[in-house]
Amino acid sequence: MNEAHVSPVLALRSITRTYRQGDRTLEIFRNLDLQVAPGEVVALVGPSGAGKSSLLHIAGLLERPTGGTVEISGRDCSGLGDGERTRMRRLAIGFVYQFHHLLPEFTALENVVLPQLIAGASKKEARERAAELLDRLGLTPRSGHRPGELSGGEQQRVAIARALANRPLLLLADEPTGNLDPRTAERVHREFLHLIDEEGLGAMIATHNHDLAHQMHRVLRLDEGQLVEEK
Repeated sequence: MNEAHVSPVLALRSITRTYRQGDRTLEIFRNLDLQVAPGEVVALVGPSGAGKSSLLHIAGLLERPTGGTVEISGRDCSGLGDGERTRMRRLAIGFVYQFHHLLPEFTALENVVLPQLIAGASKKEARERAAELLDRLGLTPRSGHRPGELSGGEQQRVAIARALANRPLLLLADEPTGNLDPRTAERVHREFLHLIDEEGLGAMIATHNHDLAHQMHRVLRLDEGQLVEEK
């Protein structure tokens, strides 16, 4: 297929976001544009408070911009109601956060099975997909363990498997290795990028780690409400 005719998995067009703080209006983004292609991994960097998490929330349909449009795989999601936005998040978008947010009472395998059941997969399909993802992340021997029995790196790899379980088109990650020691962070990050590449999805990953950021296809810095590409 000619790449010129492939829709981006994420397109942010003229995004503006303002907040009221007392009598002041704070402008976080101003006519911000961004496209992420299928198979592309984009690093999002910038100082704390620059708006990285807000941008991820807008891209992931968790927060509405003040102005502009958000398109997921060519579909304009700006006018969708809450129910349709939830459905888009469930089927088209995967999320990974700094803290894994695994359900403590369930095993690693069950944590990856559950979002698939919610999305309508059969129990057999969900268990097979969960087992496959955990195996690709080297976690088969740990699949029957609950989160409290796993290391920090193992917990985050389970969270990555959970984010990919429903075969999303777009993956959004907010400091996914920020809570890990440097050596573990490097290993998890490498496995993460390899799995994203194998799945062929687009991804945007916010990070403070410039060494990890420059392992991705592009590095974008949030600077005064705009995105600037780093070379």
